[in-house]
Amino acid sequence: MQILITGGTGLIGSHLIPRLQELGHDVTVVTRNPDKARRLLGSTVTLWKGLHDHPNLDGFAAVINLAGEPIADKRWTQVQKQRLCQSRWQITERLVEMFKASQTPPAVLISGSAAGYYGNLGEVVVNEDEPPHNEFTHKLCARWEQIACGAQSEQTRVCLLRTGVVLAPKGGILAKLLPIFRLGLGGPMGDGRQYLAWIHIDDMVNGILWLLDNDLRGPFNMVSPYPVRNEQFSHALCHVLKRPAFIRVPAAAVRLMMGESSVLVLGGQRALPKRLEESGFGFRWYDLEEALGDVVR
Repeated sequence: MQILITGGTGLIGSHLIPRLQELGHDVTVVTRNPDKARRLLGSTVTLWKGLHDHPNLDGFAAVINLAGEPIADKRWTQVQKQRLCQSRWQITERLVEMFKASQTPPAVLISGSAAGYYGNLGEVVVNEDEPPHNEFTHKLCARWEQIACGAQSEQTRVCLLRTGVVLAPKGGILAKLLPIFRLGLGGPMGDGRQYLAWIHIDDMVNGILWLLDNDLRGPFNMVSPYPVRNEQFSHALCHVLKRPAFIRVPAAAVRLMMGESSVLVLGGQRALPKRLEESGFGFRWYDLEEALGDVVR
């Protein structure tokens, strides 16, 4: 297939693209920085510097939309919130315009979202039908999903990736945590009882390939079947690294450091991949400690 990808140099995209190429697909990546993309992705990927020079998506069989500014890198000022929204909404709006302008639109749009769609729901077990808590992460993701669904037609199905915390060797949450935990300074955040919905990068990539190859549509929780509490995650990471886990970071300190974005670590979702499993997808990584051991090695 000819596949167009936005966000191809990000954590998920940079792992997904080699797998697509191994399977014989031709990949075109939309990027603001072609030099960086070429260094990271190699010479066999076609690069587009933006979408506005291309009127439609004729010739592509699928679009995978992963673009968006990292949500946890900066404090959520009003300006940063706007950046987070527009970096997702604008490119998705443009893609939908191109779908509608195509004589033969791609058969599928697989578009990013996040488990943050549900907001902080505490102990509630969350499948794809769970009503969300109305906070910033929900508003961000709900609008993003709504825009993406505009591409849906008799010719095109839309799948939405409500992704949890992705565990990968480089980048993502572990890039921030590993230096601290390796020094023996890691531990639970706040009371440690908040749930963390996680997924190994291999299962994330395989899940996207599954949605690409099967006649599925709608939202999918891209998370392991076994979410854990923050305290369990901290102890598992310390055990893998053979470091102590006795330092607890008070919630007040987290809020002081992160501001409103502290909800990303002090809140969480007990999310389950109900629709993905019902479709027949099989996870490789169920056990958190085994998954961490694999990516840390």
